[in-house]
Amino acid sequence: MDMAKGLLRGLAGAAVVSATLLALAGCQDDDGKTGANGAKDGRNPVIAPGKPGERARTLSPEQAARERPDDTPNAADQTYVRGMIEHHRQALTMSALAPDRASAEAVKGLAERIAAAQKPEIGAMERWLARYPAPGGAGGSGSTGGSGGTGGMGGHDHGAMPGMATEQQLKELADARGTDFDRLFLKLMTAHHEGALKMASQALAGGNNVAVEEMATEVVATQTAEIHRMRALG
Repeated sequence: MDMAKGLLRGLAGAAVVSATLLALAGCQDDDGKTGANGAKDGRNPVIAPGKPGERARTLSPEQAARERPDDTPNAADQTYVRGMIEHHRQALTMSALAPDRASAEAVKGLAERIAAAQKPEIGAMERWLARYPAPGGAGGSGSTGGSGGTGGMGGHDHGAMPGMATEQQLKELADARGTDFDRLFLKLMTAHHEGALKMASQALAGGNNVAVEEMATEVVATQTAEIHRMRALG
């Protein structure tokens, strides 16, 4: 499962929890009366599933609303998504160089897989930003530039993001051919992925949104596997 699918599942995560707490009605007797723990005003009680080994609880609609998890995005979530869009864009730029410059088919295949995965992931993250715009409209994806050029390097803060290649490194990669390109591509992309893991770890530690947690978890899984693959190729 790619991260775009993980994001869609994550965006639905809060809704699933809400549906569990707010939409699942408890059983009623034929005469419309509720059970001992149900609502006494004729409204259906809400069944809240318990943790493994615990019994479900019966809540009033008001109690269910109060206990619904709040996954409102915080600053860590916003920083992660905005930064990872820019991070992915540079990976697309680096990968786009491989077909005409790499000598090893394995390197070409790796670059193709990275591009095929990360392009839709960018779209998914941009949809997340549209749903959860930053307070005051700051930091939207429109300020990060497109995926062309030298990796969307027009922003002012991506230098602080771990793993990002410098302008000079990107130029060296674009000028390289054959085995020199293969070696430099694997070096830069491995560092790039390692930086993404750091960013994901920060989001998992400080974020609050279910969808962002899904995205970060997917990055950890997929890019860790790709790091192992690149080290084996190198």
